[in-house]
Amino acid sequence: MAQPDFCEKFSLEGRVALVTGGAGLLGEQFCHTLAAAGAAVAVVDLSPEGARRVAEGIQAAGDQAHPYTVDITDPAAVRAAVDDIRTRWGRLDVLVNSAALDPKVSAEGAVRSSSAFEDFPLETWRQALDVNLTGMFIVTQAVVRVMSQQGKGSIINICSTYGLVGPDQRIYQKPGQPPQFKPVYYTVTKAAVLGFTRYLATYYAGTEIRVNALTPGGVYNRQDEAFVQAYSARTVLGRMARKDEMNGALLFLASDASSYMTGANLVVDGGWTAW
Repeated sequence: MAQPDFCEKFSLEGRVALVTGGAGLLGEQFCHTLAAAGAAVAVVDLSPEGARRVAEGIQAAGDQAHPYTVDITDPAAVRAAVDDIRTRWGRLDVLVNSAALDPKVSAEGAVRSSSAFEDFPLETWRQALDVNLTGMFIVTQAVVRVMSQQGKGSIINICSTYGLVGPDQRIYQKPGQPPQFKPVYYTVTKAAVLGFTRYLATYYAGTEIRVNALTPGGVYNRQDEAFVQAYSARTVLGRMARKDEMNGALLFLASDASSYMTGANLVVDGGWTAW
């Protein structure tokens, strides 16, 4: 019996993908990965310059992409973008929900939006829930209508190890500086992403619309060396991830290589949650 060509299962030729947060550190990687696999990519980002830069980079490589400047918390703007994608390419097969507010550790070791829980601003909490959860809801609702008409699609929600376990606040502390904290909203919203993923997977039971989560560990992005060392010491592999190390998992979930997978969470964290 002839063996199937497993490489073909990873192909996205003829398919169309939408990536929110497409100009972000991982979002840009995801856009290029999907395009290289053959998909036409809608690069959705709040930054017009960022979306255009990523789309032009994909086009320069000979692949298809178009930039969309969209506030994902605006239902009308999201619907307009999805309508344009459908008009432009005729379908929509893959959704990557990558947009999120995620305070970073600066080169000086400080965590932005690092208020202690007792003093955390309600306005910041509401803004984070609006982007990290409501925005994902709005985009998914618009896209899944198209997928339902097609009878098939793959939705990938980007989670975090901090959606699985609480943050180790010790790694954010720096001698001689006020206490720094990974903010409460990040763990809460990323945990909710897993619930959203499982809800959608079971809601679309019996269809070929698959919904999975991808959970990255910490990705190196020129953080303070003390933070990098502290983080790396907590991982089984002893280092932070490179920004391209989520691409294989992302392509697996987007393609037919994962055709019997839904409601799952694929963890790529260097062993952070294995201890």
